[in-house]
Order: sequence, then C-alpha cells, then structure tokens
Amino acid sequence: MNIDRIVLIFAGSVILLSLALTHYHSPNWVWLTVFVAANILQAGFTGFCPLAKMLKAIGKQPGQAFK
Repeated sequence: MNIDRIVLIFAGSVILLSLALTHYHSPNWVWLTVFVAANILQAGFTGFCPLAKMLKAIGKQPGQAFK
C-alpha cells in the first residue's frame, strides 16, 4: 500500500471516528473533524502533509492518488 492510499484511509477513518464520538460522547469531538478537514485543505494547497512525511521517513512507497 502506498503513502497516498494510507493517508486517505487514515483521514477518512479519523473523520468517521470523530463524527461517531461527536454523536455518542460529546459535541466537542467535532473539532477533531475540523482539524482533519483543515489539514486536508492545506495539504491540497501546499503539498505538505505531516503524515505523508512520516510515512516516507519509515520507508513507505509514494504513489499517485487518483490515477
């Protein structure tokens, strides 16, 4: 699995988890969703993704997200 797929799966999972926590635990969990969304937006504009950098550092292969 390449970096692009891992980042997309991770971001989607965190968003779904935070929405479930918002619904069942506390409305304040919505801020985690906002954080992930803001990070996705800035990664789209700047090309910088902290998770992608970490995955590259541990040797994961880069990919092309939407071939």
